[in-house]
Amino acid sequence: MDKPGKTAKPDFVFTDLQGNRTERLADKVYENLFHAIVTGMIVAGTRLPSENQLAQEFDVSRPVLREALDRLRADGLVASVRGSGNYVQNAVGAKAPGREGEGVDRDALERIGDLLNGIELRLIVEPEAAFLAAKRRGPSDVERMRAALDRFSDAVRQNAILHHHDYAFHEAVAAATSNQRIVHTLKSLEYDVTRSVSLMRFLVQFQPLVRIDAVQVEHEEIFAHIEAGAATDAKRAMRNHIEHARIRMLSSRPGF
Repeated sequence: MDKPGKTAKPDFVFTDLQGNRTERLADKVYENLFHAIVTGMIVAGTRLPSENQLAQEFDVSRPVLREALDRLRADGLVASVRGSGNYVQNAVGAKAPGREGEGVDRDALERIGDLLNGIELRLIVEPEAAFLAAKRRGPSDVERMRAALDRFSDAVRQNAILHHHDYAFHEAVAAATSNQRIVHTLKSLEYDVTRSVSLMRFLVQFQPLVRIDAVQVEHEEIFAHIEAGAATDAKRAMRNHIEHARIRMLSSRPGF
C-alpha cells in the first residue's frame, strides 16, 4: 500500500480487461481503479501513475482511460491537480478530515436513492425471472449459471472485483427465461446497481467477508432450485436474496 503523497505503483491494477468483451473497456478500467481505491489498495492522497502509464498498464487508449478517470472524478474518488496529476480523494460519503460531525453529502444520498429504486425494480423482475428460468432452463443455461458462480468464488479467493461476476449469475438466470425483454431490463440495471453497491461500502460499516459468504450461499440456493426445476422455490429464493441484499447494504449489523 502506498503512503499518502506517493505515486501508486502500477502493480495495484488488475489487467484481465480482455476477459469479458461484452463489457466496454472504459467500464472495466473504471471498475478496476474503483476497486483498488475503495478496498484501500490505493489510499487517499496517493498520486496515480500518469495517464500514459495507466493506459499502457491497462492496454487501452488514452480516451478510454480518460473516460474512466472522469467517472472517478464524478464519484469524488479522484481529483486532478494541474501540472501535478491525478490524486485519490476520500471516498464519496465518507467524512472529510476536519469536518467532524458532518454527515454524508447530497450526492451520496442521491446514490442511495438510486440504489433503492433499482432494488425495487429487481424485486419485481428477478423473482419472476427465476420462476421462468426453472421452467425453461436448458443444459447450456445451467452450465452458464454454474460457470458464473465458479468465477464469483474464484474472485472471492483472489480478493478481486466481484461486481461483474455477481451480476453475471443474475444475467444467466435472466437468459434462461428465453425472454429478451427480461434480459434487457436486467442489463439496464447493471451499471447503476453494481456501482451503488460499491459506493455503499463507504456509507455503512459492515463485515464484507461475512456478507460475501451469505451472497454465495444464496446464489447456490437459487441455482439448485433452478437446476432442479423447482420454480416456486427458485422464485422465493431469489426474492429472499434481493431482500437480504437491501438489508446488507443498509444495515450495520454483521451476519446479514
